[in-house]
Amino acid sequence: MPRLVDVPGYVRFWTASAVSAFGSQVTGLALQILAAVALSASATEVGIVNAARWVPYLLFGLMAGVVVDRCRRKPMMVVTDLARAVLLGAIPVLCALGRLSIPALCMFVFAFGVLSLLFEAANQSYVPQLVPKELLNAGYARVEQAGAVAGSTGPLIAGVLIKIVGAPLAVLVDAFTYLMSGLLLSSLKAPDPVPDRARRSLGSELREGVAWVYRHRTLASMALTSHAMLLFNSMVSTVFLVFALHDLKIGEFGLGVTYACAGVGAVLGGALSGRVAGRLDVGATLIAFRLVAAFGWLPLVLAERGPWALVSVSLGFFIVSLAIGIESPVEMSYRQAVTPDRLRGRMNATIRSMNWGMVAVGAPLGGVLADQVGYRFALWIGLSGAVVQALALAVSPTRRARTDDELVPSTADLTRHGAEATAGEGKG
Repeated sequence: MPRLVDVPGYVRFWTASAVSAFGSQVTGLALQILAAVALSASATEVGIVNAARWVPYLLFGLMAGVVVDRCRRKPMMVVTDLARAVLLGAIPVLCALGRLSIPALCMFVFAFGVLSLLFEAANQSYVPQLVPKELLNAGYARVEQAGAVAGSTGPLIAGVLIKIVGAPLAVLVDAFTYLMSGLLLSSLKAPDPVPDRARRSLGSELREGVAWVYRHRTLASMALTSHAMLLFNSMVSTVFLVFALHDLKIGEFGLGVTYACAGVGAVLGGALSGRVAGRLDVGATLIAFRLVAAFGWLPLVLAERGPWALVSVSLGFFIVSLAIGIESPVEMSYRQAVTPDRLRGRMNATIRSMNWGMVAVGAPLGGVLADQVGYRFALWIGLSGAVVQALALAVSPTRRARTDDELVPSTADLTRHGAEATAGEGKG
């Protein structure tokens, strides 16, 4: 069996992903400090700047899938990477000239979000063109491990960098990471075929992408429960921050330890993902580790102030991240394997935009419940919802998902093309 390091172009692709992931962690913190310190923004204004990053996912998520399916994926990734480098590079220049304001920063962040949306839809859809089917799970797992390492160590590196050079120059460092990523991706030699040029209306292509996801016999339940998982997990993670600081009193250092444990869990989960899926197959792996992730919040919800508080919350985040690290690459590789290439951009953008939409709903909902009723009540609601979605997945058609379910026909696809046409599409 071939190894990932032997796949032409994969090491460069992974390196580009890892570099930009670390850079994004720097920018996430640097932009908040830039707004709060250099621009004297209020808490509400900082929140608006953060929200501007994710609004494009709600507004343009479905359309991004159509765009990606109409274009070659590698040029899309290269152009959006280089454009993000230019956007971020302009921010410290305007700041130095005294021309940067909160509205201008929001516009930059919004445009950055649009470019990121297009990049991510193309990036996820490009991996099956780069990596053979038998290595898809490992290919996605290694990319997610890089993201997990960046998520656990990136904020620390960002804090040191911002302290040394300041927030504006830290943003410039991230601009350089996107430049590096774009140049690395431009050098890839993997196949990137020109999509079918026969075009229909935007509306019909949008409907086809949505129908593929939500009328597919296994993808539908997988996607819907994924949306629910993001909704309830975002409730827990949002409430946790204030709960840990105000009730448990673990302090900022305790938060750092907790998030580092989450990063370790995610990296370990990614390393184990392929082996677990090989033993349990797709459906059983997704169900088992969705349940583990849901119940993994239990040590956090039951935590009490005292010497064991930090141990409890760190254990909770470790278990949840470990479980997600195992199941997420399995879900991702399965989604690509059963979706024709001409639909992958729309499939990925549909699921991703709805997932981020649920985060945008769950985070404030958790905060409202915590403020109006109590922290622990909001945490129990989040845990209970996570358990319900995992149980719903267990009794859904996804339980029959298998590694060899290549291009399983959906109801929508059968309706449009007929059973014979669907069976003849191949890998795309």
